[in-house]
Amino acid sequence: MKRAVGIDLGGTQIKGVLVSETGEVMRRELRDTDPEHFPAAIRALAAELGDRLPLGIAAPGLARADGRAISCMPGRLSAVENLDWTDFLARPSRVPVMNDAHASLLGEAWLGAARGFRDVIMLTLGTGVGGAIIADGKLLHGHIGRAGHLGHTCLDLDGPPDIANTPGALEIFCGNYNIRERTGGRFASTHELVASFRAGDDDAVKHWLRSIRALACAIASFANILDPEAVILGGGIAQASDALFTPLAAELAKVEWRPAGHAVKVLPAALGEWAGAIGAACSAGFPTS
Repeated sequence: MKRAVGIDLGGTQIKGVLVSETGEVMRRELRDTDPEHFPAAIRALAAELGDRLPLGIAAPGLARADGRAISCMPGRLSAVENLDWTDFLARPSRVPVMNDAHASLLGEAWLGAARGFRDVIMLTLGTGVGGAIIADGKLLHGHIGRAGHLGHTCLDLDGPPDIANTPGALEIFCGNYNIRERTGGRFASTHELVASFRAGDDDAVKHWLRSIRALACAIASFANILDPEAVILGGGIAQASDALFTPLAAELAKVEWRPAGHAVKVLPAALGEWAGAIGAACSAGFPTS
């Protein structure tokens, strides 16, 4: 049976999986990210999971045109920016390197919530908002690998700039990184905001529903541009479950263009925090597009 290894590099954790060609996740490994010994830790984990097996890597940032490194990773994991993983790991065959949100959608398309869709978008709602697009059955990379950075969509032309210098971006309304700032210091995390929303706190209701409306307007815009069959929501914030999906459905009913009554499906991701590593393994051993 063919097997492949996938590793997802994150700012706080490294996730590794060993996956069979039938989609069975045979092993999962989680490591804390150590900035001082980061590349060496990846080398050790790759060897532990299978040093002779096909290996794929997912990471934040833009993948280099040759797919061997991350070429641009602003303010994060500088030790691996432009690190050629094939050379570093002394692998005889190329180690494909891809953006982490792209890898997550690839994983969901192979084994998760995006399975069977030929036109699908994924949004990863966490510290910021990541994204990826499959159009006509193919993962969309774009000219320089920038395609799918949907969190940097402008929703307010007078708003403050995000990390990509986009004013009033979606991730400014929904990301966890600025939750304290945008709630006037009232809430320290989205988890705390959602808990207070569930308890009926007036401030929490106001702030959470504003985020939900921003997300609905963005999804409606993406639907008009890309016409997907479904939008998959992943990341930590998507674990808010009914507190997210119920008011989101109500807001989408107000703002989405629905020709002949057709509404885009909005679905929770199925693979959780392992989607990126699974997608990376798929890209290395079982390419689908």
